[in-house]
Amino acid sequence: MSSCECLVVEKVSEDHAGGGEAAGERRAGGRAPRSEAMFPIYVMGSSRARAVLLDPSAAGDPIWEAVKAEARSEAEKEPILSSFLYASVLSHDCLERALSFVLANRLEDPTLLATQLIDIFNDVMMNDVDIRRSIRLDAQAFKGRDPSCAQYSWALLYLKGYHSLQSYRIAHVLWNQGRKVLALALQSRISEVFAVDIHPAAKIGEGILLDHGTGLVIGETAVVGNWVSLMQGVTLGGTGKEHGDRHPKIGQGALLGAGATILGNITVGEGAMIAAGSLVLKHVPPHSMAVGNPAKVVGYTEKEDPSLTMKHDARRDYFEHVAGSFPDSRSNGSVVK
Repeated sequence: MSSCECLVVEKVSEDHAGGGEAAGERRAGGRAPRSEAMFPIYVMGSSRARAVLLDPSAAGDPIWEAVKAEARSEAEKEPILSSFLYASVLSHDCLERALSFVLANRLEDPTLLATQLIDIFNDVMMNDVDIRRSIRLDAQAFKGRDPSCAQYSWALLYLKGYHSLQSYRIAHVLWNQGRKVLALALQSRISEVFAVDIHPAAKIGEGILLDHGTGLVIGETAVVGNWVSLMQGVTLGGTGKEHGDRHPKIGQGALLGAGATILGNITVGEGAMIAAGSLVLKHVPPHSMAVGNPAKVVGYTEKEDPSLTMKHDARRDYFEHVAGSFPDSRSNGSVVK
């Protein structure tokens, strides 16, 4: 078995803003997150990344190396799990094949065998550079933003939010390849196993956190930008039986609180926060907080993207205070009323 052509993980700091920032902006269609330095970035255009793709032995994969080290350590602490950890992690030569094994064994059923799924998943991931980049950035998002995810291996092995997200990514590739029936079969199985329903045609960026995942619904024409965090029970749905583009568009760095429902072909601006339990029916401006049923904007902030800080508890008086420092032009027709 040949080694995976794993991509290089590089930290992008403010001092290193040249290539990393440009790459991040190209992929996101906007500004790079302020906390980009928190994330490993797979620099697609760099000579170093190209060298690794041509020669996998040129450099290692830090996330995969961490996963293996964690698995070895856990096997020593819990010998009863040693067989599981060997089969799931240590017997594989890269993150892609380990992930294929884990997902296949979660999603198999009597008529769709794990061995068949492993072949399908390996074929997709080993031939799609974007998905290989995304599975690592997502793993970093889980470890960096979820305090209960102390190790990369925990996301890979135990967190159904991560499992459902990566299963969706495979189904999305299959959908775009024209294998729509197989993609829909996977969507159905993902919904059964993980209680997460994401249409394979939906478009989801990278560096995504699905915290818990349970009850999450994302419709066919929804778009979710990079670095977004979604809590359990979030719905990105339509408003009726209309066809065409009918689902929400979520901007980069947004945070969608637990049970938030966002309906229709509307936009949640980048860096916006939707409070838990809110019902959003109109556009939400960038860097604002929308609260309530129906949701109303209660203020603005230019602070770090809420998806990265994961702070849900900002008080209304704080946001009203912040809002007072902005010109009235920020309150226009695009504000939820």
